[in-house]
Amino acid sequence: MKAASSMRPLKAAAQSKRFVSGTNNSRSSVAATSLLNPISRSTPPQPRKALAAPLAKLPLSSVLRSLLVLSVSSSTLLLKPCIYTLSLLAHPRSALWDVAKNPLLNMLVKHTIYKQFNAGENKLEVQESIRKIKDLGCRGVLLGYAREVLVGENDDAAYDAKAALAEIQMWLDGTLATVDMAQAGDFVALKFTGMGTDALRLLQKQAMPTDFMDESIQRVCDLAISRGVRLLVDAEEQAVQPGIEAWIMKYQKYCNSQTPGRAIFYGTYQAYLRSTPATLAKHLEIARAEGYTLGVKLVRGAYLKTEPRHVIWSEKEDTDRCYDEVVEALLTRKYNSMLQPPTKETPTELPPVNVIIATHNRESVRKAHALRMEQATRNEDYGVDLSYAQLQGMADEVSCELLQGFESAESTVGATPMNAPNVFKLLTWGSVKECMGFLLRRAVENTEAVGRTKDSQVAMIAELKRRCGFGGSQ
Repeated sequence: MKAASSMRPLKAAAQSKRFVSGTNNSRSSVAATSLLNPISRSTPPQPRKALAAPLAKLPLSSVLRSLLVLSVSSSTLLLKPCIYTLSLLAHPRSALWDVAKNPLLNMLVKHTIYKQFNAGENKLEVQESIRKIKDLGCRGVLLGYAREVLVGENDDAAYDAKAALAEIQMWLDGTLATVDMAQAGDFVALKFTGMGTDALRLLQKQAMPTDFMDESIQRVCDLAISRGVRLLVDAEEQAVQPGIEAWIMKYQKYCNSQTPGRAIFYGTYQAYLRSTPATLAKHLEIARAEGYTLGVKLVRGAYLKTEPRHVIWSEKEDTDRCYDEVVEALLTRKYNSMLQPPTKETPTELPPVNVIIATHNRESVRKAHALRMEQATRNEDYGVDLSYAQLQGMADEVSCELLQGFESAESTVGATPMNAPNVFKLLTWGSVKECMGFLLRRAVENTEAVGRTKDSQVAMIAELKRRCGFGGSQ
């Protein structure tokens, strides 16, 4: 299946403005400010002015920093030493390697890899990062607090009730601060494992949260609802993921039942897992039965090196097919050969759903965007609120092309006027020390995506050449 650039020409403009992604983001470079006039039969179509280079809106400092980081990430020779160094920084054995104790090291890390992927260490820095992202035309951010506890961490430690309560309180304070930093329409990413080793044990046993955990999560939910901020829970390793899913469904019902027709609380589904279509179908039908809108964030998967191989599709092409066909089913609200109804009695039409397509895969984004454009052209409205998300500092060429609508110079006046897609960038905040685990995980993930990172590097090189006058649109 070819990407959006090979789709058939769009029909003439409809007489009413169509919302591709349910936004009225007027600051985007492709936000529709007025309806295009229908073309008369006596007037031949006029070609549009060629669009500016997608990455032209990035500041030069971002282009240079991205080129440096991507050059390392896309190099099989340099990536392994980079991962080793980040591992030393995340788990320092001496003050020399501790970014919290070595000010020179802290400054070096903060102004390179930390700044590439993270929002800041405090509210002032975070809100400045959010402002810059929205100035580019993005709808908003997915903001997460860096603190987390990994599977296997402190497994042998004796249980300490007082310490467990302190860990939950620390998570609560940081998460409430994150919701406070976000703005209406933004997302806040949650990690249940961030509540500490006690939460980790419960999730591994697929047990429900303690009363204090439940009270803490509900406080976060209540604040988010009051501020118009949405919440999403990241997927984690299979050792804890089934437990996480049970908690997600509990708080989806709590939050989304209070906002009819709109999801406030989202779960994350990993397309590289063979079980994902069946899990998602089950959750859709639970939401239908309980009367709320399911929030779905779809990713490819981030734990390829640590998951048991039998739970993952055997080939990358199978993961790609799973991702794209699940997206198609969600956007058309129809079960298909990949996302199948859980029972014979299940209606063929999906219940209401809100979707975040969270991927750096350009072809998947193009296919989803092309489908939305075709739906708008046919005046079809399936009522699916759709957003796109990429990590801050990665796949900027995909985000910027989305903001341009994946349009090309061959497009002609008469195409259906579109509002800008909802594009979000995922940011993590916290001290340099707190963010080292997050940065290490990003580097490890890139060992499985060197080719994709290479594409981003090539795009940044082309943009730098364009700015130096060596070709491309000015």
